[in-house]
Amino acid sequence: MRDLVSVGELRYLRCDACEATLLASAHLLEADAELAFYLTHRNDADDAGYRAFLARLVEPLRMQLAPGSIGLDYGCGPDSALAAMLEEFGHRVISYDPFFAPDASVLERRYDFVACTEVIEHFHQPADEFARLDRMLEPGGVLALMTCFQTDDARFPNWHYRRDPTHVVFYREHTLRRLADIHGWCCEIPGKDVALMRKPVADATISRPIRTRTRR
Repeated sequence: MRDLVSVGELRYLRCDACEATLLASAHLLEADAELAFYLTHRNDADDAGYRAFLARLVEPLRMQLAPGSIGLDYGCGPDSALAAMLEEFGHRVISYDPFFAPDASVLERRYDFVACTEVIEHFHQPADEFARLDRMLEPGGVLALMTCFQTDDARFPNWHYRRDPTHVVFYREHTLRRLADIHGWCCEIPGKDVALMRKPVADATISRPIRTRTRR
């Protein structure tokens, strides 16, 4: 991990192994401040524009699922629009969010799919989070991710995605492919800012650890 850039008082680091950009841990929000910011979001399951946004993940994901699959919306927020959309196609979706649906017992089982829409950029401990996501996937299960991919370091200081104070990890396509290599997943990028990771059927209980250094 090395220093990449400072923007005002905020310091960002670069992981040379996977090319992720991370906010230094000293600048991470406390939980109450993070929650207060989330409460300003308005993501309505009945909003046509929001449904069109989520369809970028829902459409390629549902094409990978067997009928009646059971999945987890990890980081669902106060209104799981994603769950509503997938249930319209006959799938069962359980919701989890550390603030809005904090039943930790749902993290102790395995699922046919786990979906994270606009979630992984909020991870304070991304290595631990991805290891947990891997554990929750059934053999052959799909991890569906949507986040705004970083492409240009020169534009990073003025990038709208960086300016959200709860966004603390920024992924390139290479980052997600590297995560797939580490965990033994098959990675597909079906569209802009979307990645589908399939856990192999054989040896799916074993995932290789992500080797990272603690943020300074």
